[in-house]
Parts: sequence; C-alpha cells; structure tokens
Amino acid sequence: MLGTREKTKVATNNNTTVRTSTTRDGANCVVSTGTKIEGNFRSTENTRLDGEIIGEFRCDKKVVMGDKSRIQGKLIATDALIMGTVDGEVMISGTLHLQATAVINGDISAKAITVEEGAQYNGNCKIGASVKQAVTA
Repeated sequence: MLGTREKTKVATNNNTTVRTSTTRDGANCVVSTGTKIEGNFRSTENTRLDGEIIGEFRCDKKVVMGDKSRIQGKLIATDALIMGTVDGEVMISGTLHLQATAVINGDISAKAITVEEGAQYNGNCKIGASVKQAVTA
C-alpha cells in the first residue's frame, strides 16, 4: 500500500490464497487521501483515515486519523489517535489521543485522554470509567 506495508500474512485454504497487510500504524483498513465517503461507515479492523467521511464512522478497534483527514459526523471507536478534524461527537471507549494538529468541534466522551499542546477541542469533555460503559452500550 504505497510503501506503507509493515507485514503481510499469506494463508492458503482449499486452493485460495488470502493476503492481509497492515500499515506501520497497524491499520488493516485504509481510507486514502482524496477518498470521500458519504454515509455511515463501519470497520471491524484497525483503520487509518487520510480522506474524508461525511456521516457516522464506527470502528471496533483503533482509528488513526492523519493530519489532513476530516469527519463530519459522529466518531465511535475503541481507541483513537487524531491528527485531523472532527466536526461532530467523539465517543471512545478506551483512550483518545489528540495530536497537536487535531481539531474537535463537538462533545468528547472517552475513558482516558491525552492532549498534545496545540490540539483544539470546542465542546464538552467527559472522561472516566463511567464513560466507557455508556460508549459500549
């Protein structure tokens, strides 16, 4: 995947070969720069987002948003590392990492959060174990 492959698994079953690869950040699903998804999007795997999603984005594992990425809608995930922009609610059942380039315009709910200097969020922020229960429900 554009030189970002870290490891590739090959499994053979009944003459069928299945290849799965992951990026350096462990993503199995990649939404590349220039890609725009309109509507709800769900991933059961670690996901790298460098494009744009207009709608709800649910990820059962970890989301990594690149610095040019954008979500216009709700983000729901287990863990998230955000370098891009979210215009909507962010609900994380694990840890939310906001890098210096992150911009969140909406309410945040997470079990734990780390915020780098320069990151911006505009909205209410609820952090703690009780939030995890509400997000996973």
